[in-house]
Amino acid sequence: MINATELRKGVIIELDDKLYQVVDYQHVKMKRTALAKVKLRDINAGHTIERSFQSGEKLVRARLDERQMKYLYNDGNLYYFMDQESFEQMPLTPAQLGDALDYLKEGNSVEVLSYKDEVVSVAMPITVELKVTETDPGFKGDTATAGTKPAKLETGLSIQVPLFINEGDVVKVDTRTGTYLERSG
Repeated sequence: MINATELRKGVIIELDDKLYQVVDYQHVKMKRTALAKVKLRDINAGHTIERSFQSGEKLVRARLDERQMKYLYNDGNLYYFMDQESFEQMPLTPAQLGDALDYLKEGNSVEVLSYKDEVVSVAMPITVELKVTETDPGFKGDTATAGTKPAKLETGLSIQVPLFINEGDVVKVDTRTGTYLERSG
C-alpha cells in the first residue's frame, strides 16, 4: 500500500483492477485537508485520466518484476531483447517500448518491468550517448553559451544542441527530458 501523498511521477498503481502510471502529480492544500491531484495513464489502453485523492487515502502499488535486458535488434515492428541472466530472447512492440524507442541503440541495457508476466514498461538509463547524424555545421568562434541549433540523432530523435556540435559527434542525452547534456568522447 502507498499513501496518496507518496505518489510521484512514474509510480505504477492498481486502481479499479487496472494498472495506471502516474504522469503528473500535484499536492494541493485546502483549508482543512490536502489533496493529491494526479494524472494517470492506463498502461494497457494508453489513455489518461485525472483523479483526486485525499491525503490519507491508501492505494495499491503494483508489484512489478524487474529484469535487466540488452537490446539486440529490430525486425520490422518487433524489437528483440535478451535477458542478461537466462539469455532468453523477448520481442517487444513499439507500444510496449513507448518513449524508450527514441533512445534505443543496439547493445543498450534497459530495465524491463513486467506485471504478471506481461511487459508494462521499459526503463532506460538516465543518460544515453548517441551520434549526431544531421545538423548544420559549426563555425569558428561558436561557444557553448552562444545558442543552440537542431540536431538529428542516430535513433531519429531531434534535439537542440550547442552551436559547436557537428555531424559525427557523440552527445550525452538525458532520457527523462530529452535534452542535451554534454559532448562525449
